[in-house]
Amino acid sequence: MIPVMEFRQFTEQQPAFRVLKPWWDVFTDYLSVIMLMIGVFGCTLQVMQDKIICLPDRKPSSKNITEVGINSFLSLESNTSDVLKEMSGLKTDLDLQQYSFINQMCYEKALHWYAKYFPYLVLIHTLVFMVCSNFWFKFPGSSSKIEHFISMLGKCFDSPWTTRALSEVSGENPEEKDQKKSSTSQSGAGVSPGEGSLEKTQSLRSIPEKIVVDQPPASVLDKKEGEQAKALFEKVKKFRLHVEEGDILYLMYVRQTVFKVFKFLLIIAYNSSLVNEVKNRVNCIVEIQDMTGYKEFQCNHTMAHLFSKLSYCYLCLVAVYGLTSLYTSYWLFYRSLKEYSFEYVRQETGISDIPDVKNDFAFMLHMIDQYDPLYSKRFAVFLSEVSENKLKQLNLNHEWTAEKLRQKLQINSNDRLELQLFMLPGLPDTVFELTELQSLKLEIINNVTIPASISQLEALQELSLYQCSLKLHTTATSFLKENLKVLRVKFDDNRELPNWMYGLRNLEELYLTGSLSPDASKNIVLESLREMKCLKTLYLKCNLTKIPQSIVDVSSHLQRLYLHSDGTKLVMLNNLKKMTNLIELEIVHCDLERIPHAIFSLTNLQMVDLKENNLRSIEEILSFQHLRKLTCLKLWHNGIMYIPEHIKKLSSLERLYFSHNKIEILPSHLFLCHKLRYLDLSNNDIRFIPPEIGVLQSLHYFSVTCNKLENLPDELFFCKKLKTLKLGKNSLSVLSPKISYLVLLTYLELKGNHFEFLPQELGSCRALKRSGLIVEDAMFETLPSDVRDQMKAE
Repeated sequence: MIPVMEFRQFTEQQPAFRVLKPWWDVFTDYLSVIMLMIGVFGCTLQVMQDKIICLPDRKPSSKNITEVGINSFLSLESNTSDVLKEMSGLKTDLDLQQYSFINQMCYEKALHWYAKYFPYLVLIHTLVFMVCSNFWFKFPGSSSKIEHFISMLGKCFDSPWTTRALSEVSGENPEEKDQKKSSTSQSGAGVSPGEGSLEKTQSLRSIPEKIVVDQPPASVLDKKEGEQAKALFEKVKKFRLHVEEGDILYLMYVRQTVFKVFKFLLIIAYNSSLVNEVKNRVNCIVEIQDMTGYKEFQCNHTMAHLFSKLSYCYLCLVAVYGLTSLYTSYWLFYRSLKEYSFEYVRQETGISDIPDVKNDFAFMLHMIDQYDPLYSKRFAVFLSEVSENKLKQLNLNHEWTAEKLRQKLQINSNDRLELQLFMLPGLPDTVFELTELQSLKLEIINNVTIPASISQLEALQELSLYQCSLKLHTTATSFLKENLKVLRVKFDDNRELPNWMYGLRNLEELYLTGSLSPDASKNIVLESLREMKCLKTLYLKCNLTKIPQSIVDVSSHLQRLYLHSDGTKLVMLNNLKKMTNLIELEIVHCDLERIPHAIFSLTNLQMVDLKENNLRSIEEILSFQHLRKLTCLKLWHNGIMYIPEHIKKLSSLERLYFSHNKIEILPSHLFLCHKLRYLDLSNNDIRFIPPEIGVLQSLHYFSVTCNKLENLPDELFFCKKLKTLKLGKNSLSVLSPKISYLVLLTYLELKGNHFEFLPQELGSCRALKRSGLIVEDAMFETLPSDVRDQMKAE
């Protein structure tokens, strides 16, 4: 016999695929196996046994008598009796080969085709059914998706994170438990089991943050399990995007089901009409009398009785198969299988953000539900963003322990103990264990939620958010309102500005850097600054076109204003007149062509910085004389051609910046600002320094780097308080021995000139060391050895 296992290749599939086989597919598979056994059994009988047995039909006739040569032997009566005797037991004079020939001819000519090919038809139809039922598992366009889905489904089902997430949402909040106990004691009545179950189910969002941190060691996921779960989240996310784009799986399954229904109708139709053609007795008439002596034969189909029973049995099995396929078709077309809702999972687990899915993703989940709904429930955990964020938080806490974070602490420019975190997937909860932390700097960290535990950082005063999306717990908002002194926010879109910052009533310094839309640059974004009653410093690096009115609203206590417009022309500066309490004012890169007149009304100004504008003429500098407290004026990085003589009126100036301009001539009146301690004239076109520079007896810093100087006045060396002198990149050829007058000199830049040697009088500058002498090595070697040794000594 032919073993059934030979046909295994037609239905062979991975055992894991059984989860996508609902009960009707399993049932029809068993029916197919039974029908296959019927076909194999029938085919085996056809091969192993005789198909038909035939005998000649010996009816009397003249032709028959003539053929045997006995027409002259007996009379009519005696012939009749002899013939009857022969029919009752006489031989037919046919040998075995003739009988085989007759059987074969009658089988081919007289037997009905249905009786001959019935087992083969059963076998072929059954194989087609079996191939059709599993075709979507083999088709290249669908099998790859199914394999990926089954692989992820098994991993998600067995993942420890799935068990942990479901157990957390089924847990009870301790605070709610206390409230229930108190209400129970007040009412004196117990809570029914139904009510308790309702209160027990809670959203994953409402789980306290301590759950992640304070879990017992036995229930905490190890690092490897956490990384595996993280990878699963990414795989599920990408697979969902890919599978939801099409519906090839749904179409393949519908087509194969419809094909099975049509095939069932075809089989029932022709088998019902032909099953009666399977008969035991068959009349056979073939023209072979010249070979056998006979034309008519009576044949017996040896397997007719068995085939008849098998055909009726087969029809019953096909009918059941077809009815099952009709039910499958009803299920396919009656239900919306291209949409899948996790509503029941959301209600049962409390994970409220599980999204509904569509197309092939939805269809496979519907099929999974027919196998076991538990698979969908556990798989849904990996579709939840809340669950993913919890996992990221858990992995983050494992990676960034409190000890590791303490190693990253450093002192920032404001002398505060600062922790800087860059490009992390979230904010570790262990940060809030660093009670000594004073400044927290977060860069490029998305979906950050500041929990209530930030209140443990009692020393925290400074918070920096660079391209971070931040949310605050209610308790955290209250804490920051009371404690935060400095806030720095760097954003790409004005919608990223946190709304909670406007309520920081104790904030003293606010730094905002980013790009605003044209409308927002007017006053929309900053309209709520008036609530910051303690704000003293405001830094705005945005594409502003005018000063927002809200800045004027805080002018009563604002002391420092820094405006950086990134090249956008800033107009309508009259609002500056109202900021009478300003001490420092920076208007940088705002495309100013003249010094704004509104500045001259700010009598309390001590520092003005107009860096990187488009200033060509500064005749208005005379008006600065009204600012009696002005000590620092920065007009660097502009296009100023000359310095007006009126600058002598600014007698209170101590620091003056004219670097990176186009100044060619220094007026002698410049040096009548006798209080100057810092003078920067570098990167200009200056060829000569007036001897009046010797008047500046308070000068500590003087820079003329990158000019066109060929010599220095001796009066320069009368500025005996000079500590820094920058003369690099000029055309100087001689350095005066009077350099020895500058005994306080600690930094001297000479590199980039045409010196042939250095004077030995440099040795009198006792405070000048080798690290402070910026000169070519070859030029340094021209100094006497004792001077070199003196400078090299620590």
